Amino acid sequence: MVKQIQFFDTTLRDGEQTPGVNFNTKEKVQIALQLEKWGIDVIEAGFPISSQGDFEAVQEIAAQIKHATVGGLARCSIEDIDSVREALKEANHKQIHVFIATSPIHRESKLSMTKAEILASVKKHITYAKQYFDQVQFSPEDATRTEWDFLVEVIEVAIKCGATIINIPDTVGYTNPTEYGALFAYLKENISAFDEVIFSSHCHDDLGMATANALAAIEQGALRVEGTINGIGERAGNTALEEVAVALHIRRDAYQAENQIKLDETKNTSDLVSRLSGMPIPRNKAIIGANAYAHESGIHQDGVLKNPETYEIITPQLVGVSSNDLPLGKLSGRHAFVDRMVSLGYDMSDKVVVKELFVKFKELADKKKNISTTDLHALIAGATIEDQAKYELARLQVQYIEEGLHAATVAVRDRQQDNRILLDTDTGAGSVDAIYKTINRMLKLNIILHEYRIDAITQGHDSQAQVHVTIQLPNGYLSYGTGIDFDVLTASAKAYLQAIN
Repeated sequence: MVKQIQFFDTTLRDGEQTPGVNFNTKEKVQIALQLEKWGIDVIEAGFPISSQGDFEAVQEIAAQIKHATVGGLARCSIEDIDSVREALKEANHKQIHVFIATSPIHRESKLSMTKAEILASVKKHITYAKQYFDQVQFSPEDATRTEWDFLVEVIEVAIKCGATIINIPDTVGYTNPTEYGALFAYLKENISAFDEVIFSSHCHDDLGMATANALAAIEQGALRVEGTINGIGERAGNTALEEVAVALHIRRDAYQAENQIKLDETKNTSDLVSRLSGMPIPRNKAIIGANAYAHESGIHQDGVLKNPETYEIITPQLVGVSSNDLPLGKLSGRHAFVDRMVSLGYDMSDKVVVKELFVKFKELADKKKNISTTDLHALIAGATIEDQAKYELARLQVQYIEEGLHAATVAVRDRQQDNRILLDTDTGAGSVDAIYKTINRMLKLNIILHEYRIDAITQGHDSQAQVHVTIQLPNGYLSYGTGIDFDVLTASAKAYLQAIN
């Protein structure tokens, strides 16, 4: 029989735990809407109790998502469960995800709880959650390092108390496909209600086996796979859902499994998460990397020209990689611009927003002959970043003085002080150093630059620049910023200001 596999996306919760990644509510809603368009069954929108911002983001996503199930994370805690319950009040379809650690090292070192106390907590909190949610997911954290007999005991308690989904997390990416598959086989053999609930995989990629582990779980009875877009997440990341989706499609013969993922939206989904997270996709990344459908070897090129199937098991069009990209230019009108943005999935109903974006588009078109789809995505990303800013770059001038010394004059608009313009000048060992020293002096901040990186958004000498910075604030915390502009120095200033914002 063909199995129906559910896809559970935790990009907005586990994915946001990636160092350097921080989505605001507007970005989270944008990603959630694209995830629904891609065909995700369950969107884990966040961890509501963790912060007011997370609570509001889950609440907003719950109000806007129409078809997918929206979920929230909770520890075995009445307060956590009540927070998820409140945040998901407006959801059309909702689920709660309750977890507690079960492995010996977590029981002893983190929780200081006995096995009996763990079981009692599961019984109490799953029973409580079931009063308010039809769909209750339970996760024994660090399941793959938990004694298998105790794991069975914990899961059976959760099921008896109302859990409808049981997730088996490989929390630290410790297991391998043979072991993980064997664990699911053991659970199926020893849990009498195995077929009455949905079992799910949740794998981390610390040893590079997250996708293989997820597929092994499906082979042994898992009907749900958890992961993130592009595999982002804690440490080395999570199972990359786009890899699992395409693997199930290409190897239907092996897995005999279907799902409702719309594969031709894969690239759009991946690109959106990459842009908003500030994490570029490695060129050799499976499924969605720039080199995934490129062939340099002469032997490969010859074979592909004769028959693409000689060296391509996946067509670019399958995942939404178009073979052509029809660019806009400086002669394109507002109607053509709006049509293209709508076709890319953006809401262009706000006339004020459209007017502002079209002005930015024209400014870019004056500097760049042809504007590609990637440039348009970057235009939206840059506008989104600037829209949130307290401090906005108004003007920038940099000049070389002598012997590597540069001077920068920076004007910044303070949007919380009636758009008052702040102006200052300083010097530095290089243009970027001069810009950052000027901003520090202007805002009276003692900031240390930890990381500075430039990415070209498209190929060619006229590409826009995307600058990523990490700064250390006076209180010791790290903050991250992204700036996009045709000019590298302007992008650098915008990135620094966004990190301060």
